[in-house]
Amino acid sequence: MWRRALAEALGTGLLVVIVVGSGIAAQSLSPDDVGLQLLQNSLATALGLAVLIGVLGPVSGAHLNPVVTGVDWCTGRRDGSGVRAGHGGVYVLAQVAGAVGGALLANAMFGVPAGLSATERVTGPHLLAEVVATAGLVLVILGLQRSGRAAWIPATVGAYIGAAYWFTSSTSFANPAVTVGRLFSDTFAGIAPPSVLPFVAAQLVGGALGVLIAAALFPRLPVRQIESGATAARPPEETL
Repeated sequence: MWRRALAEALGTGLLVVIVVGSGIAAQSLSPDDVGLQLLQNSLATALGLAVLIGVLGPVSGAHLNPVVTGVDWCTGRRDGSGVRAGHGGVYVLAQVAGAVGGALLANAMFGVPAGLSATERVTGPHLLAEVVATAGLVLVILGLQRSGRAAWIPATVGAYIGAAYWFTSSTSFANPAVTVGRLFSDTFAGIAPPSVLPFVAAQLVGGALGVLIAAALFPRLPVRQIESGATAARPPEETL
């Protein structure tokens, strides 16, 4: 369990380093072009996330996201294929701690003073965007798992998040732990304290919606059929 928790903390921390660090770099390299900043930030995030899932998937499943952990527990509790409730709690704590550490590390690497973000993000369109972004993320993961194509998860999730930067007004946080982590960086990628809880609430709603859509589109396969496909993004059952 300690190895899996470490993988979740390290993976989520590195994800926030990528998001915040590339945001700071983009702001520095293209100070007068917000569109180019977003392109640089989204490209780095898409590639980095795919790598993290591919590398850490065999250790912990590479959830790197409390919503993904909650969905894994919820959808797998009947047949024992998901993370156990107690382990899921450890995952979430590790993810949040890793995310905060990642933001602080990114700030330190670029010489950004420590402090909370002042970037207010709560609007109706932004919250709707977070519901859509998170629902889509959950649908991508469950759809690939239930159709026996879990080996596609690293590249597909990375591609989806990279695209969602552009088709959502919130730039697709879609992750409560990353949202909390970005609170600690007063940069291009930050989020102000009053915006955090509304964003997290929207993400939880999106996660539930994603589960419902996936249940309608992808009836659950027997565990043996799922495991017969490539499962690079999920740890083998004997390591649980």
